[in-house]
This record gives sequence, C-alpha cells and structure tokens, in this order.
Amino acid sequence: MKLLAGVIRPYAWGSRTALAQMRGAPSPSAHPEAELWFGAHPASPATVESGGDLLSLIEGDPDNQLGTAVLDQFGPRLPYLLKVLAAQEPLSLQAHPSAEQAAEGFARENAAGLRFDAPERNYRDGWHKPELVVALTDFDVLAGFRDPHLTVELLRSLQVPALDPYLGLLAGQPDDTGLRAVFTTWLTLPDSVIGTLVPDTLDGAVRVLESGDQRFALELRSLLELGEAYPGDPGVLASLLLNRIHLSPGEALYVSAGKLHAYLQGTAVEVMANSDNVLRGGLTPKHIDVPELLRVLDFTPVSLDELTPEVRTVGTERVYMTPAPEFRLSRVHLDGTGLHQPASISFGVSGPQIVAVLSGRITVSGGDGHEVAVSACEAVWIADSDPDVVVHAASSDTEFVRVFVP
Repeated sequence: MKLLAGVIRPYAWGSRTALAQMRGAPSPSAHPEAELWFGAHPASPATVESGGDLLSLIEGDPDNQLGTAVLDQFGPRLPYLLKVLAAQEPLSLQAHPSAEQAAEGFARENAAGLRFDAPERNYRDGWHKPELVVALTDFDVLAGFRDPHLTVELLRSLQVPALDPYLGLLAGQPDDTGLRAVFTTWLTLPDSVIGTLVPDTLDGAVRVLESGDQRFALELRSLLELGEAYPGDPGVLASLLLNRIHLSPGEALYVSAGKLHAYLQGTAVEVMANSDNVLRGGLTPKHIDVPELLRVLDFTPVSLDELTPEVRTVGTERVYMTPAPEFRLSRVHLDGTGLHQPASISFGVSGPQIVAVLSGRITVSGGDGHEVAVSACEAVWIADSDPDVVVHAASSDTEFVRVFVP
C-alpha cells in the first residue's frame, strides 16, 4: 500500500473554494482549482509519498501492481482515472468516442502526422472514455438529447420567429434524425446569423420566465447563464436540445460513448476510463471538429432514468453499477465512534484499487501489519499483490470512495 497525493488541475472553470476547503487549505485559493487527479495518467500522475509517482510505480512492476487479469485485458496501464471535480463555471459541451472510434481515429491522426499537442488533434490515445459522476454537492448537468417532443414544446414556448424553421424541422421529424439535422444546422450557421439568433432566443427565454411559466424554468435559466458566459456561441442553442439534470449529493450519472454533455456547476467525484479523447461541441474557445463530432455523437434521445446507474448497497458501501469494464466506484460512510455508522469495513483485494478520502480521516491496515493513515483529499494505492485490507475511521464523520476493476 502507498499513500498518494493527488494533482490539482487549474482550469479556468474551476472553483477557488471547493477543493481548498475539502483539503483544509487557505480559501479562496490563489487560482481556480478545477480537478484533483488520483491516477496514473501521464499528464498528471499522483505522487507516491515514498517517492516517485504512480505511473512510474506501475511501469516498474506491472505484474504485482495490476495483476494478471488487468494486464491481460488492458495491458500494463491503470485502466481508470479518479478525479474530484469542482466546477464554478460550465465546462464545454463535449462527447467521447467509442472504443472502436477511438482506435480508428488515433491511428488515422497518427498516419496524418498530427503532433500529439496539436490543437486540432481529437484523439490523443486509442481508448474510449466512459465516465461516471457522483455528486458531492448540488450538481447541475446537461447530458443526452431530450425527447424531441418535449424540445418542440420548449422551442414553441419561446415564441421566437427566427427559431421557426428549426422548430418546424424537429416537429416534422421528432427523432434522432431530426435532432441531428437541427444540431448540425445550428453548429454550422454563419457567425452573422448566430449573432442575432442567440440574443433573440435569450430574449424569448426572459419573456417566458417573466410570465411565470415554470415548466422549462431550469432549462431557460441555464440557457441565460450560458448565453452570458458564451455570447455568440452556437453551443448556447444546442443546450436547448439536451436534458437539464440536477443531481443531489449521492446521486450519479453515467455518460457512455457519444453522449453530448456539459457539467455546469458543483462538486463531484468522477471516475472514467483512462483516456484523454474529447470531441467538443461548443461553450469553448477551443478547437471544434464538426465533422468528427457528428461522426461520434449518438443522437438517440435518452431519459434521466437511462442515464442513472443502478446503486447497490452492501452494508455501509454504496456501489454504482455501470457497464464500463475499466472501473467500478463505491462510496462509504464510516463513524469512528461507531454510534451512527460502522467504524470499519474490510475489502478483499483483486486488481488495483484506489481509496480516496473525501472527509475525515482513515487508517488502512493490511494483513501484513502495514498501516497507512489517510486524510481528506489524500488517497491510498492498493496493489493487486497487497493483502486484504481493513479501513478504520479515525474521525466521527468519515467518507471515502473506492475504485476498482470489476
């Protein structure tokens, strides 16, 4: 077992308070702190207390660190990446490729001679990137295309004449084909048209909200917020096509390949396949490859139920079930006094695991007598070759997550 220190990623959309307060650092922080990474991604591998980093540790001894089953399935690499995400402002609209699309796209861009750091590069590796997000605070999301019948009602409620051609298109074909047509048209409109269509749509949203009509209030408030943050961006219009979702603490969302999404605000734990492949669709000044995005996107309408993973409770452990073969995440509450929750929990070890503390303190004890003390915003690496472990709460209100390969 090894104590891990995560790496802060200072993206502009990050919070100056959330991660600082979680780890007991001065708040507000000097710069935005968007994500805290625990993993072996080459861009920011977690630091190992005894020296070096997790990526080097795994590369130096993949058999013992990962185990035979993970090596056979994924090769000598940790297949998942764990993050704590703290969004003060919206992230870009984005989607991730399937495994087949990622492998083909990566090979194609390599053959074309694109540099790995080229801004126009879409595929930085050959892996897919399904992801699970579990809210720690109220967490707002756009994800998956909404039932187009509902979107027709939303667009109609705005009473914006300039939207009528798109409203008519979707009303005449309220399915994935109609969604593709409207989305593609909006994303490729000339700047001069977007420059008037977006403000007209925002004015329509204001009128609806001022009328007291609450049916699409969440969607329209998000539209106005995005319009203020990204004036003239077609992604503002695209937000009207997506499910607007609010997660309360403990609730989760699973985003599979091709699902357009954007995290809007809040703090959450996120686990994903260990990949850097992102196709952006708006709400960003970064490169948008429209043809490649359209090749990857899944326009099939989805409901919230279809995006919500099953949660199984095993004792004090809540396990979030997803079809991703790379990861499974569970969330555990312990009470060091034993009055309200158990004071400890044991885990068998098969394959590589990361246990990251969200609040309080824990002690992780191995069958060999080795112990690791872990505080909030720290983690412990448990290798495949380590013995089974017992996690003891060292404070009255302790919460941690565990990630492993199912």
